[in-house]
Amino acid sequence: MRTTVRQMAEWVHGELIGDGDVLIDAARPLTEAGPGDITFVEGEKNLTAWHNCRASAAVVPPSVPLNGRPLIRVADPLAAFAAIVLQLRGLRTSEHTGRIDPTAHVHPTAQVGPDCSVGPFAVIGEGVVTGARCRIHAGAFVGRDCKLGDDVILYPHVVIYDDCTIGHRVLVHANAVIGADGFGFRTQNGRHVKVPQLGRVELGNDVEVGACTTIDRGTFGPTRIGDGTKIDNLVMIAHNCQIGPHNLLVSQVGIAGSCTTGAYVVMAGQVGVADHLTIGDRAVLGAQAGVVKDVPPNTHMLGAPARPQKEAWRYMLSTERLPDLIKDVRRIKQALKLGDEE
Repeated sequence: MRTTVRQMAEWVHGELIGDGDVLIDAARPLTEAGPGDITFVEGEKNLTAWHNCRASAAVVPPSVPLNGRPLIRVADPLAAFAAIVLQLRGLRTSEHTGRIDPTAHVHPTAQVGPDCSVGPFAVIGEGVVTGARCRIHAGAFVGRDCKLGDDVILYPHVVIYDDCTIGHRVLVHANAVIGADGFGFRTQNGRHVKVPQLGRVELGNDVEVGACTTIDRGTFGPTRIGDGTKIDNLVMIAHNCQIGPHNLLVSQVGIAGSCTTGAYVVMAGQVGVADHLTIGDRAVLGAQAGVVKDVPPNTHMLGAPARPQKEAWRYMLSTERLPDLIKDVRRIKQALKLGDEE
């Protein structure tokens, strides 16, 4: 799709600087863009790459200076560029046929909502109720008495165990498992005896669950994921957790049982959270943080064990100085020894 920079500025309600009649064929990132492409610049750290790039135009924040090429100035260049990409390429959505494949198994008691698609070899269990326009892809499994809201998408081989509740506009990527038993055992007479896991999982509206992520059912009550929370691939959330709204949980996060998070919590890659902890609103846990105690709201934690950011940086800097410190101690010992001999 070929269009002008002026048209793109209108799409994103941006301020056009320079020649708006320049024609654009594609939208590409800085490292790949060439003549006929539009790219985006997130900030001053990308200025050198922008000046060296051969793109015909760019979406930029207000701070980026002119360099003779057309610019579209916006507050959020990444979001605006994404909107332009969608306009140029069209949003890729999964196939929506509005039909049930003849190889799928839908239990006679299940109530499949209007305009839903059920793919090959998918299974919809006894007593399941789905909203409208759901898309259940090939090989997905929805267990007994589950409830799905409108516009839910379950990608191939997703497993939803019995009695789970999925809100509206939830997207679950391939091979995720929702509602498996929590890891609960008691040692009795020298043996590990399983504690029955009789709860369920409740996913709020607009939740996204990444590929191969697991969310365990509660022991007696529900494990809950709040509205708008986005969960990356390979995340593990244990039984009885209460994850707040609009959290961001990045790949390989592991949250032990009975933890509670507030709103807008961010956990970077490979964060580990011990059981029965509370993470306050808008807390940020840096990559590989090992959280062993409650985290207050609006706190940025780093390290293992996790500490407030400034304290963690001091520990890290001290560790880097250890080799020099060891050399200094050796020199002092040698000097003292020589002094004794004299």
